[in-house]
Amino acid sequence: MNKSKLLGYALGPLGTAALGFISLPLLTWFYSVEDVGKISMLLLVMNLGILTFCLGLDQAYVREYHEVNSKPALLRLVCTPSLLLMSLFALFVLLFEPSIISVLLYGTENTYLALLTLFCIVFAVISRYLSLILRMQERAIAYSLSQLLPKLIFLLCIIGIVVSELPKTDVSLISAQFASVFTVLLVLLWSTRNEVHKSFIAKATHLKLTDLLKFALPLMAGGFAAFGLQVMDKVFIRSFSTFTELGVYSVTVSIAAVASIFASIFNLIWSPMVYKWTSNGDLDLNIVDGISEHLLAAIFFVMAIAGSFSFLLPYFLPEEYSAIQSLITVCLLAPLLYTLSETTAVGITLARKTSLSMWASVLALVINAFGNYILVEKFGAQGAAISTAVAFAAFYTLRTEFSRKVWRNMPTMKTYIVIVILLITSILHCTYWQQSFMGNIMWALLLVLGLLTFKRSVILGLSAFKKLVFKC
Repeated sequence: MNKSKLLGYALGPLGTAALGFISLPLLTWFYSVEDVGKISMLLLVMNLGILTFCLGLDQAYVREYHEVNSKPALLRLVCTPSLLLMSLFALFVLLFEPSIISVLLYGTENTYLALLTLFCIVFAVISRYLSLILRMQERAIAYSLSQLLPKLIFLLCIIGIVVSELPKTDVSLISAQFASVFTVLLVLLWSTRNEVHKSFIAKATHLKLTDLLKFALPLMAGGFAAFGLQVMDKVFIRSFSTFTELGVYSVTVSIAAVASIFASIFNLIWSPMVYKWTSNGDLDLNIVDGISEHLLAAIFFVMAIAGSFSFLLPYFLPEEYSAIQSLITVCLLAPLLYTLSETTAVGITLARKTSLSMWASVLALVINAFGNYILVEKFGAQGAAISTAVAFAAFYTLRTEFSRKVWRNMPTMKTYIVIVILLITSILHCTYWQQSFMGNIMWALLLVLGLLTFKRSVILGLSAFKKLVFKC
């Protein structure tokens, strides 16, 4: 993949994060906490809608894209079950009692909000498939814009509401979200109109829906487990600890989510690229191992730098958030380990043994539930952070070992040692060294050690940086 496409894909996550940082203060200043909570519920149910109604077939589309002769026929095959299931659900809700959606989500009986929510879910699912067309065709800029546009339109709607002095209520807020989702759907339909038209007239593909579902449904189940893995910590803090602990933890996770921006760029590119290499017979396992090594080095240095300079965080936050400096490294581990697991777990999907991905997610979910149950009541945010980090370490290990079983016996010893070091150091920083310079010193020592351990990755990184500087 050339640099222009790489930058094109990076535009989406980076721009989305930037627009999010702009829109968040606007919401908090001009809307009540309850209304902000309602829009978060809408976003949550939209994500759940995509996970439920896509049935994992969106990932099957990505996996089989380079293997089939008729890509439009593949699109029709994967979309049909989702559209049928979604139509039946919408019909049931409309015939039964539409306002039940608003009652369940927003605590108010409002048919208008319920219908907006229903349409948001439907449009989000359709947009998911249409955006995948752009992704698999490597139309990087167009794909990134499809991710950016909802945030941009939502932000413009909020600014318009504020400037025009329209009522700042849940109705205007959810209407703004509906406007953004609907506009993006129209743009995607126009951008992919040729592919959509071809999907209606294309001859049937040799693939069978039953085979695709056999691949996809375990990914769907694993997706639910992974979703639970990501939100369980907050649920346990809310149930067993205080709102203060929840607030500190949520802000820490939000800061750590900066790492997720770069992680999402990698996740966006990695799997389709490996599938394409495999389809073309160009898969070089030495390159795959090299990328894994460089990614491990990047994760190590992100952790070491964050730990070394975590003492600076309290200077940018109110005093009640001082505990973030000891929580930040352990909260960083989850998104970073998830990304690292993508480099090894690709073997599971290459071998089409997706039930193993499901079991990795389910087992990690059980570990996280047990850890949160034991630790949160006594240690609050610290317990939740430690439990989640351990669960994601287990998640990485399970995905890697399953992939080794069905794909190839890839080298893992160095990676496991590094993960254990990062995990132990993060837990010690979070507990015994909290808010003291001992933790920062230990991370600084690890930073020096990393320069020696990942010498090849450091040299490559410095070389790339020099080229970038001289070009500028």
